[in-house]
Amino acid sequence: MKLGFPLFPDSGSTLAPQVDAIYFFGLLVAAFFSLLIAVSIFFLAFKYRRTPENLVGKREKAGLLLEITWSVIPFGIMLVMFGWGAKVFFTAQRPPENAVEYYVTGKQWMWKFQHPEGRREINTLHVPLGQPIKLIMTSEDVIHSFFVPAFRAKMDVLPGRYTHYWFEATKPGTYRLFCAEYCGAEHSLMGGSIVVLEPREYEAWLAGEPVGGAGLASGADLFKAKACNTCHRPDSNLQGPSLSGIFGAQAELATGGSITVDEDYLRESILDPTEKIVKGYQPLMPTYRGQLSEEELMQLIIYIKSMSEESDSVGPEAAGPRSGRASETAS
Repeated sequence: MKLGFPLFPDSGSTLAPQVDAIYFFGLLVAAFFSLLIAVSIFFLAFKYRRTPENLVGKREKAGLLLEITWSVIPFGIMLVMFGWGAKVFFTAQRPPENAVEYYVTGKQWMWKFQHPEGRREINTLHVPLGQPIKLIMTSEDVIHSFFVPAFRAKMDVLPGRYTHYWFEATKPGTYRLFCAEYCGAEHSLMGGSIVVLEPREYEAWLAGEPVGGAGLASGADLFKAKACNTCHRPDSNLQGPSLSGIFGAQAELATGGSITVDEDYLRESILDPTEKIVKGYQPLMPTYRGQLSEEELMQLIIYIKSMSEESDSVGPEAAGPRSGRASETAS
């Protein structure tokens, strides 16, 4: 929204106009009824002001139609706002199928980003214009909140689990990023920026810098270094299943029921492998709690997801192992 007034941030995403529309609708409804009530109070106070003591007014009888009217109209307006708000909420929570996944790690007091190509940034994220971006976020320490006013995007970033949000930028520029959850002494300094580039400029930016970064092993290297490949072999499901095609599959649990293999499920399987044991396997996998940082966990999960994507590209016959293995994911 461009009002030339600093109270309202610029509108820089496809979701922003929808959020603005419902916000200003609610604001106008509140202003209308506030004014109506204020005028009514002054009118009735003047009309029914104190009269001489010898004049006694007659008792008024409330009308049924009036009672129904001032109950039904506000109720109808609230239903409209609820339905509209639910529609915007579900739109914000369901990324398009063509959304590209970027990984975000919050840490006192900085934001760490990883591109799908492996490039990593701190406090600045470059994204292409017109491309839906899905953010997969977690925290290394305390609760943070990822907030970009121009995108109307705000999502809590929690330690021990993954949260998701998406946006699609509508115009190039640099947009401020804030932490909207008090996270310690230097909370006010935990900021950054989202730099939106034209697709060609974004490709040139990617080509102009080396992919990846020193000091952090790739998921494939960690998979070998932690000896995960000794149990999760593509040619054997004896100790642990092959992980090709496991992401997004349903895993049958030994205790009954099933669970979808997603980022949170893989993370729990690596850190607490005996919590949800898959039917048909023994609790042989050791825990890696304290041995992997959040960024290393993320690298492993990215690698496991890439194995699923490679399996999908081969064909349905390579779609996945028996049941999918939660509690032996990283052994």
